[in-house]
Amino acid sequence: MFYREVGQFKTSYAADQAIFPIRQDRIGLALILLVAFVAIPLLGGEFLIASVMIPFLILALAAIGLNILIGYTGLISLGTAAFMGVGAYACYKLSTLFPQVNILVWILTSGFIACAVGVVFGLPSLRIKGFYLAIATLAAQFFLQWCFGRVGWLYNYNPSGAIEVPGHSLFGVAVTGPSATPVTRYYVVLCIVVAMTWIASNLVHGRIGRNWMAVRDMDIAAQLMGIRLLPAKLLAFAVSSFYAGVAGALMVFIWLGAAEPEAFNINLSFLLLFMVIIGGLGSLLGSFFGAALIHILPIIVRAAPNALGLSVGSATVEHLTYVITGALIIFFLIVEPHGLARLWQIGKQKLRAWPFPY
Repeated sequence: MFYREVGQFKTSYAADQAIFPIRQDRIGLALILLVAFVAIPLLGGEFLIASVMIPFLILALAAIGLNILIGYTGLISLGTAAFMGVGAYACYKLSTLFPQVNILVWILTSGFIACAVGVVFGLPSLRIKGFYLAIATLAAQFFLQWCFGRVGWLYNYNPSGAIEVPGHSLFGVAVTGPSATPVTRYYVVLCIVVAMTWIASNLVHGRIGRNWMAVRDMDIAAQLMGIRLLPAKLLAFAVSSFYAGVAGALMVFIWLGAAEPEAFNINLSFLLLFMVIIGGLGSLLGSFFGAALIHILPIIVRAAPNALGLSVGSATVEHLTYVITGALIIFFLIVEPHGLARLWQIGKQKLRAWPFPY
């Protein structure tokens, strides 16, 4: 009975087209932000913040970028991890060349560099699509990962071949390096993810998003309606790569602290693809659902046997994670192709009509 829109009248077209037209949804979003900004830093332990929340937010940001490309534009990509690597290595080079500049500036700038690389590899999307476009992006994945390990200039000719994050501070507070506290790093990631999610929401609900969805549904019809396919597709690649680049920079500078080329291998690209499929194609909320499930699932699989007094090896946990992830993908592809986001939407519709049949 509490989830009703009775008495909530719309007096303008803008109010009727709002992303959260029901008051309860706006209250719920405010509560979620309150928990994220206040409750988790105050009540959460170091493990929850550093090992659960920070990687969850970073993976969700990368999944949003991939969802813009696949879910909203219908362009398949298997090279998201490589574009994350472009952002990470670009941020590393910029921060070492100009250490006096604020690190947040370089994190965002690295997104634009990844954006430019993504546009280059997105050029074939006008002529090819579907399976062939997936192969083209897969080639980008292997080529860029090869560059990360073979071009010594990218990692400053470090003998180990890895990039190591130096310490940076913001207003006298360390945000990267070993002296940065988990709470500080969490706030940096949270603010960036919230801001970029808001930007993505405005993009997909506006004219640009409608162009993308028209291209996704039928590109020939979209072209006949006056939508220019090449700019629309390249813009989708650019925005997707920008989000992936920022996520990659955050992954190395805020989460891991150091990384090798293998950190951006094909497995990460498939992991992000699984997040989008399970969470829901064409849904920003689904990106968060998918990232939460895929990232937290191994933690649950590892913790559940210990809670029951059983001893399970790490290899077994990894195998169980793969099996459960594969089963979930098959389940959602058969039962609900639109993923967890669609199940959430159905649940809300049933709650609005409860206790009457829906």
